[in-house]
Amino acid sequence: MKKHSLILFPLLLGMSLVCFGQAKFENTLRIDETVGSPTADLSAVAWIAGHWKGEALGGVVEEIWTPPLGGSMMAAFKLSVNNQVRFYELETIVEEDDTLILRLKHFSSKLLGWETQNETVDFKLVKVTPEKVYFDGMTFENVNDDEMNVYVIIGDEGQERETKFNYRKVIAAD
Repeated sequence: MKKHSLILFPLLLGMSLVCFGQAKFENTLRIDETVGSPTADLSAVAWIAGHWKGEALGGVVEEIWTPPLGGSMMAAFKLSVNNQVRFYELETIVEEDDTLILRLKHFSSKLLGWETQNETVDFKLVKVTPEKVYFDGMTFENVNDDEMNVYVIIGDEGQERETKFNYRKVIAAD
């Protein structure tokens, strides 16, 4: 990782640096490794499929999620500030070991990877309710058919905070 990426990383981080402290946040949960993840499949998150757009992190955020297929869903995320792309993410939610795991990788505006080649940022499933899917440090909330919130714990070294991404559906998924 280049030095400038290390400096920008905490500032631009949209959905990755999940702290593992014991701080309690209003809309996100932490996994209890002694309990593990609950049994779940992609039907619990299929409502996420679609093209979503909103504002967060000082700019416009956009996520495009595919419907479940082949035991996974995939997404592309983009943050643009002042009409300039700050970073991208590729994301998946995968059925694995009778539960779900969300994985992502970050890329600069020039598609230079932030994580190493074989490294991903992983969010284990914590809990599923009819309105929310809680991953470790990231929650998807189904507000209605055309609106969702994503809450993510971001920050570094005692500076963690819960950040809300409010999205409106742009194009419905097939």
